[in-house]
Amino acid sequence: MRFKIGEKVGFLKEVGGGIIRSYKNDEIVIVEDETGFDREFLINDLNAIHGDQSNILNDNFDINDVIEETVSYEKDLGDITRNKGFWEIDLHTHVLMESERGLSNGQLLTHQLLEFKRFYRKSREKGVRKLIVIHGVGEGVLKSEIRNFLDGKEGLEFYDADFRKYGKGATEIELFYR
Repeated sequence: MRFKIGEKVGFLKEVGGGIIRSYKNDEIVIVEDETGFDREFLINDLNAIHGDQSNILNDNFDINDVIEETVSYEKDLGDITRNKGFWEIDLHTHVLMESERGLSNGQLLTHQLLEFKRFYRKSREKGVRKLIVIHGVGEGVLKSEIRNFLDGKEGLEFYDADFRKYGKGATEIELFYR
């Protein structure tokens, strides 16, 4: 891929991006990174950034608008497994997305939490009584964020899922309805 001088690019092997300043040769590009330094990159280690998304999180931003526009569980529930009496979702990033390249841990966590919240909301709409959320063990950040979200909700109980089946990497949620 050939980039134009002045084009915005993202780094595939690290977090961040910059602007193409010049070519050193056919394979190496000089990129001015976010800190203003010129750095050399292989062309294959960059991806083009299209459009300006700098204002996506403004005062009028509502994540529910994005959810409604981007997800429809009516026909395809993605990686949600519907078993008799419960729904299960695997939040491992390699399951949720085609590639994790170029994304920071914070961006990956945000994506996982967004998927969990979509799953939770849809299960409530459908009257599901039991959920299994596979979050993995890791450092426990995703598990902690999920449980913090659930702490503020009424009409549910949550606890570690069956250790024999999921190990320490899943949370079971029981939902109650009036």
